[in-house]
Amino acid sequence: MVLKDLIKPENLVYGKSKVQEDVYMHYCPGCSHGVVHKILSELIEELGIQEKTVGVAPVGCAVFAYNYIDIDWQQASHGRAPAVATGISRMYPENFVFTYQGDGDLASIGAGEIMHACNRGENILVVFINNGIYGMTGGQMAPTTLEGMVTSTTPTGRNVDLNGYPMKITNLMAQLPGTSYVTRQAVHTAAAARKCKRSLKKAIENVLAKKGTSFVEVVSTCNSGWKMTPVAANIWMEMNMIPYYPLGDIKDSVKGGHIIEK
Repeated sequence: MVLKDLIKPENLVYGKSKVQEDVYMHYCPGCSHGVVHKILSELIEELGIQEKTVGVAPVGCAVFAYNYIDIDWQQASHGRAPAVATGISRMYPENFVFTYQGDGDLASIGAGEIMHACNRGENILVVFINNGIYGMTGGQMAPTTLEGMVTSTTPTGRNVDLNGYPMKITNLMAQLPGTSYVTRQAVHTAAAARKCKRSLKKAIENVLAKKGTSFVEVVSTCNSGWKMTPVAANIWMEMNMIPYYPLGDIKDSVKGGHIIEK
């Protein structure tokens, strides 16, 4: 008998969603992916859409999402998740289709794919995990890497004269007429995770209502790539990432609408 068999249901304070697979988490301690996976699982269960949900995961840490959420999945080539999701959504318009992508995948090799999918207003949700680095392949500079940030390919820090500026791709997506809801959230605290869940719920409901593309960025940590402890990574993110990538809704409208004036 294992410990979970001894826990009475009435005493269970925090448990897994029925949509979550009963497997061990492989992500690095402190990684934000697991929290976002759990939020998505909870929402799919709460909205009763498990049987009609299709996730698309490309190359990168995000590809292992299919191990944790019990839905239909399709893997895409690096950066091509929006194109694959477009095909699935158009062939099966009754389904809820979302992509789950990292910043190296979405904002670099997949920049053209995401730009055109959002401009067309494809009826999909894009979940964009932004930790400012290539996490899986060795900690190289990503399009979202901050100025001065040390990576394996910028050992003295990102130099904008050489490497260009950090890309606020979520703000670019908000400018496109095909996006209906664009927001930037985080999950490093309980309060932030609750806000992120509310935003993801709204994004899913917009897709179900055929309002166009919903785009949810989650500013995240990569403590292994950043060479920090999980606690230090959260502090560094609050001090450096979030000021450059401020949290909150950027656009909330119907397809063809305008960004929120702040």
